[in-house]
Amino acid sequence: MKYIALFFIFISKIYNRICMNVILSLFKKHGKNNVFFPTKSSFSYNNIILGNDVYIGPGANFSSITIISIGNKVIFGPNVTIMGGDHNISAIGKYMYDVKEKLPGNDLPVVIEDDVWIGTGVIILKGVRVGTGAVVAAGSVVTKNVEPYSIIAGVPAKKIKMRFLDEEIIEHKRILSQNI
Repeated sequence: MKYIALFFIFISKIYNRICMNVILSLFKKHGKNNVFFPTKSSFSYNNIILGNDVYIGPGANFSSITIISIGNKVIFGPNVTIMGGDHNISAIGKYMYDVKEKLPGNDLPVVIEDDVWIGTGVIILKGVRVGTGAVVAAGSVVTKNVEPYSIIAGVPAKKIKMRFLDEEIIEHKRILSQNI
């Protein structure tokens, strides 16, 4: 019985890998060495740009009519949601359901810079930029830009602390630039 279960797990991983490689071309643009779970996630592929070495955990929901841009070396835990759009709720005399006109701020792009870790169950809303080296704690709701190298958490997400001291950020960047 144990070997049958292991066999099905193995087959499931192969199936996901095949689907991933076939579906990768649907993204607006993509780099190399990306891993995602197309059979367990939902993406608005034609609006998403992936850098290199991006890992998107299962259960992701990345949906936007504007661009979602993801940098290099980014890690997403399971069940992360990125919503790049909003509804116009200001029309007087109309049900929100019937309002089709958008306001300029309703649909703004989302940018995730390089070297970012987004924890399990995070929700990122329209117009947010997550700065280089940032960490977003599990379960957070990100409604505002995230400072580079900061650690944020909560609903709504707020800065908890910095990953590094200023001099450590300089050293971190120096070492990374030597490895390019």
